[in-house]
Amino acid sequence: MVEKLKKKIQTKFHEPESVYQRRWWILAVLCLSLLIVMVGNTALNVALPILSEELKATNSQLQWLVDSYSIVFAGFLFMAGALGDRFGRKGILQLGLALFAVATLFAGFGANSANELIAARAVMGLAGAMIMPATLSILTNVFPNNERAKAIALWAGISGAGTAIGPLLTGFVLEHYSWHSAFLVSLPLIAIALISGAILIPKSSDPNHTKIDIPGSVLSVVGLVAIVYAIIEAPHNGWLSFDTLSVFSLGAAAMGLFVWWELKTKHPMLDVRLFKIKAFGVSALVLTLVFFALMGMFFNMSQLTQLVWGYSPLEAALKMLPMSAAIVVSSIMSPKLVQKFGKRKVVGSGMLIVALGVLLLSTLGIDVNYGMFVLAMCTAAFGMGIAMSPTTDLMMSAVPRSRAGMGSATNDTTRELGGSLGVAILGSLLAAQYSEKITPAVSQLPQQAQVVAESSLAGALRVAQMLPPQIGGALSIAAKTAWLDGYSHSLIVGAIVIAASATIAFKWLPNQSEESVDEIVHG
Repeated sequence: MVEKLKKKIQTKFHEPESVYQRRWWILAVLCLSLLIVMVGNTALNVALPILSEELKATNSQLQWLVDSYSIVFAGFLFMAGALGDRFGRKGILQLGLALFAVATLFAGFGANSANELIAARAVMGLAGAMIMPATLSILTNVFPNNERAKAIALWAGISGAGTAIGPLLTGFVLEHYSWHSAFLVSLPLIAIALISGAILIPKSSDPNHTKIDIPGSVLSVVGLVAIVYAIIEAPHNGWLSFDTLSVFSLGAAAMGLFVWWELKTKHPMLDVRLFKIKAFGVSALVLTLVFFALMGMFFNMSQLTQLVWGYSPLEAALKMLPMSAAIVVSSIMSPKLVQKFGKRKVVGSGMLIVALGVLLLSTLGIDVNYGMFVLAMCTAAFGMGIAMSPTTDLMMSAVPRSRAGMGSATNDTTRELGGSLGVAILGSLLAAQYSEKITPAVSQLPQQAQVVAESSLAGALRVAQMLPPQIGGALSIAAKTAWLDGYSHSLIVGAIVIAASATIAFKWLPNQSEESVDEIVHG
């Protein structure tokens, strides 16, 4: 009797009418889950200078602390999206949140070296890959077409806000506790998301589910990891060295085989025919290029504010807080701008605004100029906010609801792949420029001190503190100048990439999705 009553209540609770009535509460849970992922992804940036000092991390290890999360995230997104479509999106979301909690606990209590922390970050990336696509695919299934754009705008706004909330929480914690505690701030949020999600979120899956594409999953992970590994290690190994070229070739071959397999298999993890749809393919390219530049920018900003300008982690996070407000406000404005001007003009204009902001950031120097910093940062954030939600909406509108997991995974992969390549390539450009410029300044130091100073800006500042004041002061200025030279060059490249994405959007991005993958296949 009790079981029958329980089943009746659950059935009633998951009826379409009941789901529709609580759709905004569901969105709140989805946004909280997304916030956990974004905080986990961006919170580390403000801790990089401290980790560089406490763990004696090199430039390469700092890049891996960021990219271990992003690469695993991007590599497993397709499989996670397919698992959600196959076995249920709610279950994958809940499992991802639980795994994120486990990895967070290890990072907070068990990791005591850079490599251990890199491993913990990789597990967080796997958990994030399960969470993020599930949030967007559940959203797509819960909201009707006439409300989906508004819901996605709010979803995108939370995504953008997380880029500032994460560093702020981390900065506050680092002001009072050790770096381990920076990884524990998301635990209360995870608990709330797990409990509320279990109650509110309805079950959904693809009724025409297919087999899981194991070969495609393996090839995509091998390809992405190998390519990004080659790029990050290139400044150390040499861009044309055997190690760099062989690992990069392995990655390129794996990605080529991935595309071939996805076209050949009856049950692809990623239906590459989606990219024949202009709304989907162009949106994916634009998102990849934008996040390439943006994540490279975030990687540099925390080191600029703390190591060059001397802010504490909390001060640095507070200084970046206006960026969050700019993203949220512009994300809310975006749907109205789209109604008036169309998606092509809004996205293209947004990209140009982002490029301008990144270019302004590249002009900052050794002397603190917070006014220019805020102007540049908010300019880039405002452009990002108005452009991201219409681009995401275009991508998702081209995918059938039953394959929402695949569409969401592709949307998230473009962001993470672009971001990981941005940190790898722009970070490597900075590292190479820094190494070249700092070498003459440390040539008279003992060999061990030279190695430490050349490994990172934080390393050079540690060496400077051990030297007599006059010599140490000169080394400190030389190191900051060398780093800023690489910083400026890398952001100029980023601005050029974003300007290119604006050109692509203006020329090829449609104002609406006029076809779906089903029409591509059967039409």
